[in-house]
Formats: sequence, C-alpha cells, structure tokens
Amino acid sequence: MYGNFWENLKNAFKHGDNSLYKLIAINLIVWAVFMVLRVVMTIGGIGDTYGSLISWFMMPASLPKLAIQPWSIFTYMFLHEGIFHILFNMLFLYWFGLLIHQYLGSRKLANLYILGGLAGGLFYLLIYNLAPYFSNSVDSSMMLGASAGVFAIVVGAATLSPNTTFFLILLGPVKIKYIAIFYVVLSFANSAGVNAGGELAHLGGALMGFLYVTQLRKGNDWGVPIQKVGIFFENLFGSNRPRVKVSFRKTQNKSGSFSSFNKSASSSKTTPVKGGSEATQEEIDRILDKIADKGYDALSKDEKRKLFEFSKK
Repeated sequence: MYGNFWENLKNAFKHGDNSLYKLIAINLIVWAVFMVLRVVMTIGGIGDTYGSLISWFMMPASLPKLAIQPWSIFTYMFLHEGIFHILFNMLFLYWFGLLIHQYLGSRKLANLYILGGLAGGLFYLLIYNLAPYFSNSVDSSMMLGASAGVFAIVVGAATLSPNTTFFLILLGPVKIKYIAIFYVVLSFANSAGVNAGGELAHLGGALMGFLYVTQLRKGNDWGVPIQKVGIFFENLFGSNRPRVKVSFRKTQNKSGSFSSFNKSASSSKTTPVKGGSEATQEEIDRILDKIADKGYDALSKDEKRKLFEFSKK
C-alpha cells in the first residue's frame, strides 16, 4: 500500500502488489458505467434495451443460457446496480481484504476473490438445477454482485486469524470469526427467500474461503491457475521495460549509527542479509498457526518477512 485509501484507489493500476484496490476500482468503474447507461437509456425510452444489455453480463441459472454466455461466470462478480449493494460489498471487501493482503499478500487476495466468485456461481447453478424448489424459476433467474468473492475473503480472513477484533458501532469489539459465522448463518436462513440465488452464492463463496486457507496451510495453493492467468495479462499489458529490483536496508557502523544504501539487482556485488533464508512450508504453517492463535502482531520481524516473501510466490 502506498498512501491513504483515496490515494491508493486513484493509483490502483499504477502499482503492483495492489490487488485490493484494483478489485475495488474495477467494481466501482463497472458500476458507474452501467449506472450511466441505465439512466441515459431509460430517459431515452430504451430501458428495455438496457435490461437486455446488462443481462449478458449477469450469470443465468439456466445451463443452456450459460452455454451461450459463458463469460458471465466471471463478469457477474464485478457487476452491481444498486448503490447500497456495491457500498456494503466494497466495505466488507476493504475491511477483510486488508487482513488477507497483510497475511497472505496481494496475489492470494485476488486468487481468493476470483475463486470465491467462481465457487459461488457454481453452487448457485448446482442448487437451482437440482433442487425442486427452484424448478419453476431456473429459466428466469439471473445473478450479479461481488458477494460470493467478498464472502470468500471474509471467511478466509476469519479462518486465518479468527481472533482479530473489529470495533463495531453499538456492539463494540467483536472477533471476526463471530462476524463471519453470523453472516453465513444469515445467508443460509435466507437461501429460500426472495434473494435465494445471491444467498446461495454467499454460501459457496464462504465455503471456498474456508477451504482455500485450510489447503494453503497444507501447502496446496488452489489459486495457482488464477495467478498464472493474472501474470499472463500483467505481462501482456504491462511495460516491456526491464524492471530493476531495489533492496533497502540499514547497516550499523562501528560508531553505532546507521547508514542506508540502495542496491540494484543488476549490481555485480551482493551483500547477504541476516535471516535471508527462504522459508520452508513447515515454517509458513507454523507462522499461520501462530497468527491464528495470537494474531499478526505477535510475529517477529523475521517471521513477517518470511510470510511476506512466501506470499509473493
């Protein structure tokens, strides 16, 4: 992160390791574009055309319709219409996404969001096409919103660091594991209501959040395929100029004061850094367990460094 919220959001696409703000920015841009289209087309008397247009980006419950617009299983998770819909989704994405970014890094945050959206969409499809309750509405049901990806991040953060505390208005300090449990139970209770499709997607995303972090602790990163696709597009649309890596550290001289230096990766000389050994999977598992038990602040500087370096793999 490079500054305050608005500064990070404004420069979301100018920096690497910034997927939290990129996700928020993409959702806001897509919302703004469709909001303008809806207003302009409705006033212009072609509101029905707008309805047909946005439906191509919403995810249908009908398998034949999905076969015609397969991209919608990705586009639906960045699509909102109501202002409060996107507001609450982005607030939860930001609050809990900061934890995932801090513990696991930028790439794994993006992995979890996308995997949560995919899992939510697939769970929505499965239940709508198998449960008798939805048999009469499967052909007309469509879904949009980032909730499945956001729920994956909420539950993923709660699985990773369940005792982290948020201070909520009127309630005071509440551990995030209880926040996650509350919203999962609420989604389950409403899964036969008017927003059944969205609530089912929440449950699918929540399950993915739990499984992703659990598997990550075992050394299995389910997000590797998502990450590879992301790196491909970064290389495709990024600058072709070679990137020079710069390291910065302080060394203590004989007088006890500190001097700073920058070292280009292209330099012919290198200076070993204390504790610079690569972390093993066992060490990362131990660090994650320590976070879950005592919180991120309990980690030593070397443990934080190893976790950060591991998150960039």
